Amino acid sequence: MDINALQSLLGWCSLINYVLLIVWFLIFRCCHEWIFQLHGRWFNLSESNFDHIHYCGMGLWKMFWFFFNLLPYLVLRFS
Repeated sequence: MDINALQSLLGWCSLINYVLLIVWFLIFRCCHEWIFQLHGRWFNLSESNFDHIHYCGMGLWKMFWFFFNLLPYLVLRFS
């Protein structure tokens, strides 16, 4: 795999992962009660724990997206 192909792959992965993060946030914001009720049937979670889990999950997703997709893409793009 050459540098251009890797750069293209990382660019598309960055875009797809960012769109998935935005979709996750929008679904969480718009359908919060429904998602909480659905997961509340499976797990014994308080609403604050449920929100905390999703907030931490989105933060981890953002960190992994930045360090494993966006940062390598920018290094290849500007080197």
